[in-house]
Parts: sequence; C-alpha cells; structure tokens
Amino acid sequence: MRTQVVIVGGGPAGTLLARLLAAEGIESVVLELRSRDHVLSRIRAGVLEQGSVEVLSSIGLGGRIARDGFVHGGVNLAFANRMFRVDFEGLVRRSVTIYGQTEVQKHLYEACDRSGQEIHFEAEEVKLFDLDTTNPFATSVINGQLHRVEGDFIAGCDGGHGVSRTMIPNPRTYERVYPFGWLGILSETPPVNDELIYNNHERGFALCSMRNPNLSRYYLQCPLETTVEDWPDDRFWEELKRRLPTRTAEGLVAGASIEKSITPLRSMVTEPMSHGRLYLAGDAAHIVPPTGAKGLNLAISDVVYLARALAEHYRRGSDEALSRYSETALGRVWKAVRFSWWMTTLMHRFEDQGSFGQRVQEAELDYLASSPAAQTAMAENYTGLPID
Repeated sequence: MRTQVVIVGGGPAGTLLARLLAAEGIESVVLELRSRDHVLSRIRAGVLEQGSVEVLSSIGLGGRIARDGFVHGGVNLAFANRMFRVDFEGLVRRSVTIYGQTEVQKHLYEACDRSGQEIHFEAEEVKLFDLDTTNPFATSVINGQLHRVEGDFIAGCDGGHGVSRTMIPNPRTYERVYPFGWLGILSETPPVNDELIYNNHERGFALCSMRNPNLSRYYLQCPLETTVEDWPDDRFWEELKRRLPTRTAEGLVAGASIEKSITPLRSMVTEPMSHGRLYLAGDAAHIVPPTGAKGLNLAISDVVYLARALAEHYRRGSDEALSRYSETALGRVWKAVRFSWWMTTLMHRFEDQGSFGQRVQEAELDYLASSPAAQTAMAENYTGLPID
C-alpha cells in the first residue's frame, strides 16, 4: 500500500491525527496492534482541557461532548479535614470538561468509519524502515500475512511500549518512577460532589471523580505491590471515607464496583520526538502521572502541532515546522510534566517524608487556599496552557 502518512497506533493520538490530516486533504493509513474492542475496553482518565475540547469540536465532536460532558469551572482540594475550591472560571475564565477517554475514542472511530479512513486492527509485529529517506515504510503481520505500507512520513502514536520510540537513535530519556500506584474503582453510584475532589491525607491520597450523574470514579493511593484482590469493595469504601473530610465522607454513597484496576505512576520524557521522517506523539514520547490530568491532553496538542507541520509541507512545500516539531511539542510537554509532578508531590504521601513532610504539604495547601496568585497559577496549568 502507498499513502502520505503512515500512523502507527490507533488510539486517541493516532485516530485524531488521521482526522486532522483528512481535514487538510492528507491521506493516511493507521496500524493498530490491538482489536477495536480491546482499544474501546480500556478505562482511562476523563478530564479534557478547554483547548482539547476546541480541537475535538473542530472535527465535529463538539456536539456530543457539549451534550454529555460535565463542564467544571473549578476543582476542590482537601486536606486536614477541610476543603477549598479553586475557581477556574473566576480566575482565568476557563474550564475543563469531564468526558471519558473511552467515549472520545468511540467518537473518533465512528468519524473514521463515516469517512472511510483506513484502519488496520490487529496489525502485529510492526517494523519501521528507511526513516532517514524520503520513502519510509512500515511492515506488519495482519491475519497471518505480511503487509507493507509506504508513505512520505511515519507518525509514531503507539504508546510507551510500541516500536516507534525504539527507533529514535541515542534518545535522551528522563524518568521518575513514583513509589506508589492508584487503586481505582468505577461504581454505579451518584458522585459525592459535583466537581472533582483531590484529597491529601496522612494515610494517602484520594480522588473523587465521575463519569455521569450515576457513575462515579474513585481512586486511592496504594503500595505498588497491592493487587485488586487485596481490596474488596467494603475495604475500599471504608478507607476512602477515612481519607475524606468528615462532611464529605458523610455524603458518600457506596455500591458494588463494576471495574477495579491499579495504575502505577511515573513521569517519562523521550527527546527528541523525531528522527528523519518519523515523528512521535502522545505516550510514545512522554508519560505523566494522572494527578494533573495531562496525558490525553498532551497527546492532543502533539498531534495538532504535527498535523499543522505536515499541512505546511504539503501546501507550501516547507519543512520548517516539521524541523521544529520536537522543540515545539517538548516546550509544552515539559510544562505539563512539571505541573503533574507538582500535583503529585503535593497531594501524595511519601514514606520517607515523615511528619515534617506532611506538615509542609499542609502548609503549602493552606497557602494555596488563601492566595489568589497561587490559585491563578494552578488554574492556568490545570485548564491547559495555550496550544499555539
């Protein structure tokens, strides 16, 4: 097969890139390792920055998000049995939207179906060749047969365990592995609050989130060696109540979990994000802890930059934006990595911090509660720095 852009990875980054390229009249073929059902079964975070909503709206997905999403004009931070709200709309005139990544992926697939976008699922053993030439290509095994797809460019959107990031020669990798994970459950219960609650507690972090008026998502900080079998539902709800402020805990509605999982936390950035005619986007180049709600949003900004650069190549014959793609994307990536690190270190319990570290965290949260300047900085970062 021959196309203009070969996209490796059919998750949100890859399929959004395909739609953005199609809007510019640029053809692409998507290769996805997993089945469509498998991709849609993955439970991921659901906080969209305002800029991300605007990008998704530009390709026709805004109506569904506006209809089914929850626009949050602020977020709550709790500590020492008290809670305060950071008013995003009042401070920076921006908001975030609670909308599950699985739903975003479903809409992207449906848009690809309507347009006839070529997506090859269960494309195994993907390999990339001739990346430093004008005719790079990818091979994969589909239904037991070897396939070759040639293109002008290759976009690596296949995540941290994909082949694309391994093709960057002599990369610089920056990584921080956190000594804990998140135990998360999904339950068909009303959310305990109409906006997210990030909770700092001496027993560990807790997060109260939601998917719809009768579908709640809760998380507890847990040791890395924890298994879901260690946490029957009753134990989870009891521990969550211990960590929440008393008044909030009293309003918590418990119920049977319909999904339970453990997510390890780490920060990772690979530089550069390009080599020859290969360009990385999303988790293939960087991973952030979910505390700052930046993973999907960074993937969106990456593919916006890449789609613009490719459009400039095909419209004007200019590769200036492509040559600066890695630098441009990394400028925004590192700011999001910093914010996610800050949120993680502020809200979580570290075993080596002792009582001193806990009191420092509480002092910083107390300062944040009383300082409009500090809240403005948080609001700017949480709602999303400009993509331009």
